[in-house]
Order: sequence, then structure tokens, then C-alpha cells
Amino acid sequence: MNDQAYQLDRIDVQLLDLLQRDGRIPNTRLAEAVSLSPTAVLARVQRLAREQYILGYEARLNPRKLRAGLLVFVEVLLDRTTPNVFHEFKAAVQVRPEVMECHMVAGGFDYLLKTRHHDMAAYRDFAGRVLWELPGIRETRTFAVMEEVKESMALDIRPNRVFE
Repeated sequence: MNDQAYQLDRIDVQLLDLLQRDGRIPNTRLAEAVSLSPTAVLARVQRLAREQYILGYEARLNPRKLRAGLLVFVEVLLDRTTPNVFHEFKAAVQVRPEVMECHMVAGGFDYLLKTRHHDMAAYRDFAGRVLWELPGIRETRTFAVMEEVKESMALDIRPNRVFE
């Protein structure tokens, strides 16, 4: 665990937990929940944002209603593992709206992509028109998701984990 996490106290952890469950919770409700004044809570939340414990606030959108109901994971193996190939691949992935997440991984492949598409035809179009045009790709493996069992961005920040 990095040393910065030890700067959090239990109230900070409570605030982070409440905010990650509901980023729109009013400051007054936060203050009530942690038994502090609204002014003190606002100062703490601003500090947590300034110190980058809070990276931002987003609305969670329904992909099915927005024609992006097909979730596909793609393992990517690059043809070479040189810094310039990694750099070119990462830069190309950044500008693709279909790619929601891109992670460099250890193991048999170099990157794992999380992508969203309207349907399988849209994914096939993406794979043929975009994916194979990304720099440095030697091989891919595709995993179309049949059922999304759990999806969460919430971190486990129970006090006993943060203060261990």
C-alpha cells in the first residue's frame, strides 16, 4: 500500500465510501452522515479531490438504451514489445470511442481491451476496420459477453483495509 493512503482518517474513508456510492449526494447529507459541519465536510472533500483520492464525477449511462449493449473483451498480442510500438498502440487506442478501457497485462498477451458495440455486426465492423489497423497488432482473441453478472467501479475502502 502506498504511504499516501495512511494520511486518510476514518471520516475521510466514510466520505469516500459515501461519494463513490452516490456522487450527487448533497453536502448537507454528507455532513449529517459523518457528524461534521457542512463547511468542514466541504473542505475535506475538496482536499480529497486536490490530493486525487477523488478523480472526478460521472453519470453511469445505460449502454442498452444508447445502442452499445454488446460488451466485448479483446486480448491483444503485439508483434514487437519495444517502447515505440507500445507508445503507438496506446496513442491509437486513446482516440477510439469504442474502447472503454485498455490495460497492459502480464501473461500471454500484451493488452486487454474492453469495448462496447451496438451488436455483433458492429463489432465485426470495428474488428475489421479499426482493430486490425491499430499499430503493432500481431494477434487478437475476442470474448463477447453473454451476461454481465457484476459491474462496479466501487473500491473496497473499509477502514480495516485502509489502515492496515
